[in-house]
Amino acid sequence: MAIRNILRSNFIFKSLNCPFSTVRFKVTSVQYVATRARDPTFEKFMDNYKNLLKVVSVQDLIIANPKNRTISLDFLNRVSQKLHLNRGALSFLRKYPRIFSIFYNASKSQPFCKLTDVASQISCQEAAAIDASKPVVVDRLVRLLSMSVSKSLPLRAIFKVWREFGLPDDFEQSVIAQNPNLFLLCDAHEPNTHILKLDPRNLDTDLSASVENWRITECCGQDSKVDAAEIRFAFKHGFPPGMKLSKDFRARVKEWQKLPYVGPYEEMKEKMRLRAGMKALEKRAVGIVHEFLSLSVEKMVEVEKISHFRKWFGIDLNIRDLFLDHPGIFYLSTKGKRHTVFLREAYQRGCLIDPNPVYEARRKLLDLVILGRRGFLVGDSGSSEKERWGKEKLEEGVN
Repeated sequence: MAIRNILRSNFIFKSLNCPFSTVRFKVTSVQYVATRARDPTFEKFMDNYKNLLKVVSVQDLIIANPKNRTISLDFLNRVSQKLHLNRGALSFLRKYPRIFSIFYNASKSQPFCKLTDVASQISCQEAAAIDASKPVVVDRLVRLLSMSVSKSLPLRAIFKVWREFGLPDDFEQSVIAQNPNLFLLCDAHEPNTHILKLDPRNLDTDLSASVENWRITECCGQDSKVDAAEIRFAFKHGFPPGMKLSKDFRARVKEWQKLPYVGPYEEMKEKMRLRAGMKALEKRAVGIVHEFLSLSVEKMVEVEKISHFRKWFGIDLNIRDLFLDHPGIFYLSTKGKRHTVFLREAYQRGCLIDPNPVYEARRKLLDLVILGRRGFLVGDSGSSEKERWGKEKLEEGVN
């Protein structure tokens, strides 16, 4: 089952604006992304989340030095383009007075920025949650490596998703080095590159994918009439509101749900060349990415970051097309000049159904981002004073 088979290549396509006319053309990757059914809930979430990513990038610079958690506006202005602060550092910081506090350093004759008490507490809460979840992090790394064909991954790829998987800043020392019975860090053939491997003496062959929990729940639920054989290879689906599901499309989804495939933790014993085998390989790729997203803290990851694992997971398919081909399982957003994929079943009304402590801390920071300056001047006894502090000196320091 592949929507790509309908939209890609040369084909007869019914125009959305002219449903009774047909146009023959070749769909590009950009056009394919544009034809996807939008989900307003995820789009609204990403409108705020793209601003959160900018806030986090500035926050990380501030807390990088634990002895002096401040940063000059002069430095922020120099890196503002890299951080996508389009209107400059000062304008950006003023948008979030509950997160950033700007002050003038008389001794250095320039303005500086620090986190507010509330933002500092949230940062500490997230750090504490990550530290407390180290056993979970170890399990995540084991599972990531177990999905790899060679049971190994380049360390640089893991660095790309350290935040998404809730890894500590020093995970090389606090996680990898502290578990020598599980992990082996080896030099790669490329300079300055390391490969993280699972110790072959401790391979876990009984790992089960997260989708199995849904299948069990569906079969064992009270008054369940679902046949276990019927959903043995099925995935939970939930399509965007307003997406037109034709009878033919529903039939293809139903057929795809029954298609056998090799799970993400199972080994491929032989390469499949036939058409049915290629479909099974596609479904295996769906299973791998489904598990990858399930292991992440927020059940969402940038497509570009997932692409770093494609070769190591043995996925010989276009990752982005895979998400577009299965809109009932994944949702692809293009907000913030980045492609982000969500595990649809993990969310309800823009929030995780099953939150974890790290996610909850990050959500608090997102709530502050959403608030912005709203209500900051009204009803805040100290706000007027904050608005009157040395504006002239601040502007001089910035300019």
